[in-house]
Amino acid sequence: MTTPNSIWVFIEQTDGKIADVSLELTGKARELADRLGGASGGAHEVVGLVMGHHVEALADEVIAHGADRVLLADHPELAIYRTLPYARVAIAEARARKPEIFLVGGTPNGRDFAPRVASALRCGLTADCTDLEIGDYTVKKEDKTYHDLLFQIRPAFGGNLIATIVNPKTRPQMATVREGVMRMPAAQPSRHGAVEKLVPRFEPDDFALEVLSRQMRHSTVNLKESRVVVSGGAGVASAEDFALLRDLANLLGGEVGASRAAVDAGMIGREHQVGQTGTTVRPRLYVAAGISGAIQHRAGMDQSSKIIAINTDPDAPMFQIAHYKIVGDVAEVLPLIIKTLRERSMDQRETE
Repeated sequence: MTTPNSIWVFIEQTDGKIADVSLELTGKARELADRLGGASGGAHEVVGLVMGHHVEALADEVIAHGADRVLLADHPELAIYRTLPYARVAIAEARARKPEIFLVGGTPNGRDFAPRVASALRCGLTADCTDLEIGDYTVKKEDKTYHDLLFQIRPAFGGNLIATIVNPKTRPQMATVREGVMRMPAAQPSRHGAVEKLVPRFEPDDFALEVLSRQMRHSTVNLKESRVVVSGGAGVASAEDFALLRDLANLLGGEVGASRAAVDAGMIGREHQVGQTGTTVRPRLYVAAGISGAIQHRAGMDQSSKIIAINTDPDAPMFQIAHYKIVGDVAEVLPLIIKTLRERSMDQRETE
């Protein structure tokens, strides 16, 4: 039986492959547990909740990424994600074991799963956190300080401020985090942990939904793994101008990204969106062309090693985090950069 002050992570898997965000959150949970253990001197266990069918082999991978224990629910009815059967298992186990914190990936399935569980457990849930920390919180009206709470940090009020949300009185403290926000730790195959097999108990109503067929479409855009991302925003005048971004991305061996404003304007597909409601990226080089730099967008790219910002507004928020700033029109600046890169490429070939 897990200890009440454990930190749980919902390990999402599809066809036996664990979602990256689940392993990222397992690493973050390990970090939070170590900090809690150091502060209180007690043991804080990281628990991975794995559900599916023929998924026993995934336990070792979860442990290697930081879990101390894996709760394994292996059942034919869990082969494909469905809200009610998955929630039934999680709710029953959480009620019995009373975890302190429960983290869920902000995927389509995670966004469906987390509120169902939180509602049943009557606890708080903060969506799309950009950071998670441990800290103390004082309620002045009660003249009481709550120690070692989960600080759930996310943009709020349209991105005009960063909110820190705490749940001092309800447990577990639940939060969802989008893929790429947390760094995935390197696997440590030598780590040891416990695997506890669960016996799921369902109700007839849990199977109101029957999956007759399933079709999957894999994205051809890989922003997360790209070392160079060239993104355009509202400052890119038209969809045709995005051709310049594609030319530059091709020259640099990167991917084309976009702000939400550009996606909403129909200039490019949503799979290219970078930011809190898109993909979080950490490339070696990020080019922000015509992107003002709203908090939601910066939350998805501010960990880039080098940032080049191009904007006609010298006071654009993006310039606050950019390493190199170019004040100018994207339609004029990008052709010059592309021309220079091509000329240098030709010179190098002639030298060789």
